[in-house]
Amino acid sequence: MAFHVFIPEPVQKGIDKLDKSGQARVEKILKHLHERGSEVGKPLAGLSFLREKKFNGKRLYYLVYGQWSTVLVAAISDKKAQQATINRLIIESSQNQMYVFDLLKKKGII
Repeated sequence: MAFHVFIPEPVQKGIDKLDKSGQARVEKILKHLHERGSEVGKPLAGLSFLREKKFNGKRLYYLVYGQWSTVLVAAISDKKAQQATINRLIIESSQNQMYVFDLLKKKGII
């Protein structure tokens, strides 16, 4: 089953700032997320829906919503900002879920 993958504009800007090899690696990760969703990356903070995938010294963070077959790419950071990024994503998890729900409704997916 294919997953819908959404990338908010601020995250896309971070991806666009990467060098060509970083952008190529992110594209490959996004393809895997589309194909396999929750099977990609490592779960974080004991939460199965919050995951990360490492590449080129960076980390791509995403939230997996299995009930909607959807992935929200939520952040990109380096190792130094890892814990702060994880903490922020945990705090914002309900907001992100509402964002995804509204986005899926607008697109007529649910």
